Formats: sequence, structure tokens, C-alpha cells
Amino acid sequence: MAPIASIEYFRVPPRWLFVKITDSLGHTGWGEASLEGHTQAVEGCLDAYRARYVGMDADEIEHIWQTTWRLGFYRGGPVFMSALAGIDIALWDLKARKLNVPLYQLLGGKVRDKLKVYAWIGGDRPDDVAAQASARKAQGFTTIKMNATSDLGWLDSPSALLPAVERLRAVKALGMDAGIDFHGRVHKPMAKQLAFALAPHCPLFIEEPLLSEHIHGIAALAAQTTIPIALGERLHSRWDVRPFLEASAVDILQPDIAHVGGVSELRRIAAMAEAYDVAVAPHCPLGPIALAACVQVMAATPNFAIQEMSLGIHYNVGGADLTSYVTNPEVWQVREGYVALMEGVGLGIEVDEREVREKAVGAEAWVSLGFGLGGPGGEVREW
Repeated sequence: MAPIASIEYFRVPPRWLFVKITDSLGHTGWGEASLEGHTQAVEGCLDAYRARYVGMDADEIEHIWQTTWRLGFYRGGPVFMSALAGIDIALWDLKARKLNVPLYQLLGGKVRDKLKVYAWIGGDRPDDVAAQASARKAQGFTTIKMNATSDLGWLDSPSALLPAVERLRAVKALGMDAGIDFHGRVHKPMAKQLAFALAPHCPLFIEEPLLSEHIHGIAALAAQTTIPIALGERLHSRWDVRPFLEASAVDILQPDIAHVGGVSELRRIAAMAEAYDVAVAPHCPLGPIALAACVQVMAATPNFAIQEMSLGIHYNVGGADLTSYVTNPEVWQVREGYVALMEGVGLGIEVDEREVREKAVGAEAWVSLGFGLGGPGGEVREW
């Protein structure tokens, strides 16, 4: 038992926010609180949490989680839960390192030795997917994910959906599976048309077919299609997730460990999903700390399906990628569609603190420009 001595955070390229916690005996742990496009808001929240939690026992992870959730009156949402995630992941890493075990050992032990993974192709305006999918196949991936469309109107021409079908056919022709991300940018009049058009070509799943605030529309679509429905990146706690499970609106749940309060809540969400026979495929287009935390939790999760990786994703620009900021990037080697479970203690990665501190100096917060005024009348469209 040792009190928390310091909580630091580091804004680093391309769009990540890392958290380091040190206890009074010098034990350390790393977490990730990245919230794409809202870095400053999370940093402000971390400032408040730092003032509250320095001096508390670093071993009492659940007590700190519950204190954050229950004593603030206002709770949940992406900003609070991302800040909490950074702290929670760091505390789990610290504790596992102190005990000299991989984090998954604190969760009951592993149920698998390797995890199926997928990578992104195509970007926000998907194009040239056959060549990109071939490159991913050469990297060892057997599954990719791509956006279904660029921006769409509320009611667009049906012809705007045809390229999505052709892109899926091109990937499937390579012998690969493909998840198709509607990204919440496809509105109800178009979503059911697109799902119907894609179904004969057997996508692995369709993701966020509608925005998560439209639970009844998603449930109706789930009843109309045989394609598995995936969602969850914009749900931030088990209370957010519960109505989707109760409505049979989701087949594959995609919570983001950096947006749901960390290891503690991801573990609970996964267990809740298992009771509804729903698989878990964590959302993670983020940095190596968030991905390592996902891997540790999913190693101990029976209903795990597949893990998103940000290796080479279109957001990773300026020289930073998933293999940055760690001294053992080989842990992300993909073989026949899988990554091996890391053998090291804690999160299983070794953070290069010198690089983190160097790159954090003067780092700008990432801002999502979306599609800007993308509509023909100058209107804003969903990104």
C-alpha cells in the first residue's frame, strides 16, 4: 500500500493523451485518456482529478473509480469517462507491475494466447481499397474495416450507395473479411437501403448503422437484416450499454477502453454483454497504451471477437504510429490475422518515457474538421 504521489499527462502526436501515475514508493503505471478532438476538455478534467486523488491509496482502484463516478453528482459522458480511463488504466498497470504479473492475471487469468485483429483502409472518403487491402494482407491481416461512404444527405440518391458495394466486393475477392463502418453518417432513409445492398456480399459486420441516440431505429434495422450490427464507441458506461442489449439492437459491442472509464468498466461491460450472447470487439483507433489495455482485458474475456488496431490508420500522420512511444514495438506483429498475447508485466508494453516527454513539448491538440460544410447547400454533414 502506497499513496499516489503524482499524476501527469502528456499530449503527444498524432492525437493521443497519455497519463502517468507514480506512487510514493516509486512504482509507476501508464494509462491513456485520448478523446479525439477534445483533448483540452479531458486535460481540464484530469487537473481536477489530480487535485482529488494525489494522496489516495494507489491500490484502491475500485474505490477511486467509484469515487469519481458517484461523488461528482454529474457523471458519465465522453470527457469524464476518458479522463477516468487514463487514471484507471494507469492504476491497473502500476498494480500489476508492482506484483510482477501481466495485468490479465489480476482479472482471473487468460482464456486465449492470441487475439484476432483488424486494420483500417480507405480513409474518411474511401477509395483505392483493393490496393490498400492487399497491403494489409501482406502485413499479416486477414480482416479490414473501411467506411461505407463519404458524407451523405439525409435522403441521397440510391446511386451514392453503389460504390460501397463495389468496395466490399473488391476486398472479399482478395479472400479477406471486411467490417463496414456507417460511422453514424448514414441516416435512416439510406441506412436500410445500404444494409440491404451489402447483405449478399457478407460483410463481417456493419458498424454504427445509425447514430447511437436512435436506438429504436437501430433495433428495427437489426430485425430487418442478417448482417451483425456493431456499435458502442459512443456509449460510455454499462448504463449506456444496457438499453441496447435489452432491445436486441446490437450483436457486436464495441466499447472503447479510453472512453468508458478504463479497464474496470470495460470488464464489467463485457460481462454484461456475455449474458445477452453479444460478442465484444473493442473500438481502439488510438495509441499503444489503450490497445495494450484492451489486449489485457480481452485476454481474460470469454466473449471477445476481434480487436481494432490503429497501425497505419489514416489519422496517424507526422511520423507517429502505433509502434511509437514504446521500446518493444514487436508486440504488434500480426501473423495470420492475430497478435500474440504479450508476456511482459503490467500492460505488456514498455513506454519510452523519454520520447513521450520530448514529443509532448509544444504538441498541438488534434482537431477533427469532419466534412466541414460538406452539403451542396453549405450544410454541415455527419462525420
